[in-house]
This record gives sequence, C-alpha cells and structure tokens, in this order.
Amino acid sequence: MNFDPAVAARQALQQAEQHGELGELEDDILEVEETFSSVQGPEATRAYKALQQFGEKLPQARYFQEFLIYITWQQVTEGPLPEFFQQGLKLSDQFLERFTQDIVNTPSHAHVLAIRQSFQAGLGIETEEVIEEHEEDAFAGGD
Repeated sequence: MNFDPAVAARQALQQAEQHGELGELEDDILEVEETFSSVQGPEATRAYKALQQFGEKLPQARYFQEFLIYITWQQVTEGPLPEFFQQGLKLSDQFLERFTQDIVNTPSHAHVLAIRQSFQAGLGIETEEVIEEHEEDAFAGGD
C-alpha cells in the first residue's frame, strides 16, 4: 500500500463528520473512536467492534464505511487474526459494491482496492493481478 491507513482513517472520519453522515450517533462514535485510537489490547478491540456495530447502522455513510475499512487494517496490525482479515475483505467488497460509481478514479478508490488486496493476501487468496504477474515472471523455456 502506498498510503498510511491510520492517516486515511482520520481523514475519512473527518469527512464523515463534515458531511453529516454520523447523525445522532456522532458523539457516541467519536467517543468510541477516541478509545480505539488511544489504547491497545482488549479495550481497543472492544472499541473496534463497537465502531463496526455503528457501521451496520450507517450502511450508506460512505466516508464512515471507508473509515471502518482503514481501522480494520489497524486492527489487523494489532492482532493479525483471520477474523479481522475476513472483516476487512467483507467491508471492502461492500464498499466497492455500493460506492464505486461515486469514487472511481479517486484516491479513496485506489486506497480501498489496495487495502482489499492486502486483506486477500492475509487470507492467502491470490488475486488475478498476482497470478498474471507471477506468470509473466516465469521462465518460458528450459534453462
């Protein structure tokens, strides 16, 4: 990835606030996000899961959904468990399905595609790009 998911998460959350995506949940979301950003371990994981629950209530909140993808990568780096890679892949797929038309050719689109590939790699799923690249590097004949 050619970007910092923590910085991208902060920016996406700010955009969610500025666009009024969080509605009446804003204060609660910001409080839980503060916990997520300032602690590690089980307390951070609880905050992460609470933020994901808020995301389920706000499926059309584009910037907030993007934020959730980025914090899932942060969670992966804290504890690289399959459940977090799976959650990240699921969130990325849902995000791309809902918002690709609105974000094509933007940094957000490029970031989500890149992080999606990282979630796939963490699960051992090869992407078509990786397979094609591997085939290009393979020897064409006996050596």
